[in-house]
Amino acid sequence: MGSPRSEKERGEDEHQVAVNFGASFLLAKTTVTQAQWKAVMGTTPWEERGTVESGDEYPAVYVSAGDAAGYCAKLTAADRAQGILPAEKGYRLPTEAEWEYACRAGTTTAYSFGDDPSFLGDHAWYEENSLRVMQPGDDSGGEIAGHAGEVGTKKPNPWGLYDMHGNVWEWCADWYAEALVGGADPQGPADGTLRVFRGGNWTDRASFARSAFRGFGGADARGRNLGFRVVCSRP
Repeated sequence: MGSPRSEKERGEDEHQVAVNFGASFLLAKTTVTQAQWKAVMGTTPWEERGTVESGDEYPAVYVSAGDAAGYCAKLTAADRAQGILPAEKGYRLPTEAEWEYACRAGTTTAYSFGDDPSFLGDHAWYEENSLRVMQPGDDSGGEIAGHAGEVGTKKPNPWGLYDMHGNVWEWCADWYAEALVGGADPQGPADGTLRVFRGGNWTDRASFARSAFRGFGGADARGRNLGFRVVCSRP
């Protein structure tokens, strides 16, 4: 977990550590969509927000880490009640280690497709294929415009997971620490003020979408580029 010192544009909080997992887990193929969020939560927090496209297959955004955890809890209760999910399993946010393991999909390169960011557009929505500067004279006044793409429209990683690079940041369960935590089933600090999110997003440059890049923000943060995906595992 983390990046080698030779990796271009690496951060000082990416020093490599060894990780091992004691149990298997399932990770959703895409981030939670607007349709999935509405079906579980009955709300549309992204409505009437700037630079957000509404539609069933667009990612659910403007959700905090707490909102995302609430979705997981409610979905767990609903699927158990319907007999879809056995009582010994549940949905939750991935740990930072689980997220990176799934993103890498067995690779050790900067991205799951290699080290060359010129190929990123085939795999991710990021600033170069998502942002545009509106021309003077239009309603934007020269502001930058754009929005996240529909999920699953770019190439998946080697394990069939979509949008692990780019599109929207994905909340993780961990509180942020400057040094990665290794060992068995690492989960980061017990508490903190900042939560980890991973994967880059449609407004940022290619280096932010690297497998090892670590983003972080307040647990109550909500934005046009913040979403999540779920893990299914034993609690």
